[in-house]
Amino acid sequence: MQSNDNGKEIYKLAEEFSSSFNYKVNEAAIILAAGHGKRIKSQRSKMLHKIWEVPTVERVYNACREGIKNINLIVVVGIKAKDVIEVIGKRDSTLFAYQEFQNGTGHAVQIALTKIDEKLFDGIVYILPGDMGLINAATMQDFREQFVESKSDMMVLTGIYEGGPQGNLYGRIIRVKDTDIHGNSSGSDTGKVIEILEHKDIQVLPDDKPYLVEFHGRKYSYSKTELIENNEFNSGVYAFKYKKLIQLVNKISSDNVQKEIYITDLISLFNQKSFSVTAVSPKEKYVVMGFNNKSVLKEMENVARHQVYEKLKDIIEIQDPEDFFIHESVVKNILEMDKKNIPLDITIGKGVYIGQGVKLNYNTELKKNAFVTGNVHFGENVVVWQNVHLSTFPNQIFKIGNNVEIYWGDIIKGNIVIGDGSRIESSVNMTGSDEFPLRIGKNVLIKGTSYIFGSIIEDDVHIEHSVLIKKHVERLAKKDGKIQPIKFYLPMPTGIDAIEDLENPIT
Repeated sequence: MQSNDNGKEIYKLAEEFSSSFNYKVNEAAIILAAGHGKRIKSQRSKMLHKIWEVPTVERVYNACREGIKNINLIVVVGIKAKDVIEVIGKRDSTLFAYQEFQNGTGHAVQIALTKIDEKLFDGIVYILPGDMGLINAATMQDFREQFVESKSDMMVLTGIYEGGPQGNLYGRIIRVKDTDIHGNSSGSDTGKVIEILEHKDIQVLPDDKPYLVEFHGRKYSYSKTELIENNEFNSGVYAFKYKKLIQLVNKISSDNVQKEIYITDLISLFNQKSFSVTAVSPKEKYVVMGFNNKSVLKEMENVARHQVYEKLKDIIEIQDPEDFFIHESVVKNILEMDKKNIPLDITIGKGVYIGQGVKLNYNTELKKNAFVTGNVHFGENVVVWQNVHLSTFPNQIFKIGNNVEIYWGDIIKGNIVIGDGSRIESSVNMTGSDEFPLRIGKNVLIKGTSYIFGSIIEDDVHIEHSVLIKKHVERLAKKDGKIQPIKFYLPMPTGIDAIEDLENPIT
């Protein structure tokens, strides 16, 4: 067993971030996020590794909350508990339970259930691992419906392993065979779930003896090879009738190779009590993917990217399906725009990154490796050239007007407005702060190696090779009607006394 973090501090933090359990809702989900994941080889908690820029534990949380209306959530934390708690934050009907000592998934569930008042709750409890970052609201909704319709006491969500059996480290789903060891028909019991046998426990079985298990008074035999080659695995997602769960959860033993309390042992306990246990598989195989190493995490990231591409491929142009990022909130906005049946004409170049908060508009082109994140709001007919960086700090808005063009390598961030028809050529760096926002008028041209901070630039002004810090640049018309350009404006230097010429070359 392993103790994690500063115990007293974490208990206090978990209590501080927990809200009240809503007993008017008869459903709750327990998310197991206490483990570190040693094979991931990272100082960061396994649960905080990201898929499509969202921590896996947050993805599981969102799938539950969006898939099952008003559900209560209990997040079990352990290793890196503080980090996990802060990622989820304080939310309605969300509680945190601290597993100070790592003693298995069953032990984690036991701790989580102490957060529910047995006298006030009689509903459904779902249990999910915090690393299943591809599970979605539709899967949770479907799983719930199947559990309710089955009228069973426990349901397991299973997956089908498609690789070689030696690479399958998941627990195997052991089902009733057509006949028992005496050749008698299993009848209606055929296919029912007997138990889940962990991979490590299968490995220590003798090679020359069958594995015998009893179900409803009949014995069934499985060879070690048969068990290893069984490709139906336990995803770690369950649904229980709460009253049956609470009756048996504290009876789980630690009589296994790991000497831990496995949630999977509940199946045998349920069967012994003649409580019904069923198993179903999701419509989409990828949703049950979990990860123990960086390579599988990368596969999950690729799946997420493919999903986004499939949603958008016939709506906007994505030049490289294998190299782009569009935050899910931006994807939703694009799909909403598409419903208006007006062609979007949005083009996303190779390596483009579009983060949370960005609002795209019609006829927008982001060229290779453009990086845009934060509350950056585009007007129509905007072109952003390669290697441009556009961003905001929290609570700021960066507005880009219509018919604006931003050239190669520019860095523009903060509280900014760029007016219609303006052109920001290459090698320009601009910033606007909360105290000193940057306001650029219409039809402004900024070019050359220029830096502008917290200034007001009126319409039609031409700025070149200048440094403007907290300046007001007026639209000054000459007698011939031309607007006075600003070129080579440099402020007086500071610290000049610390600089002197070198008399001799450095050796």
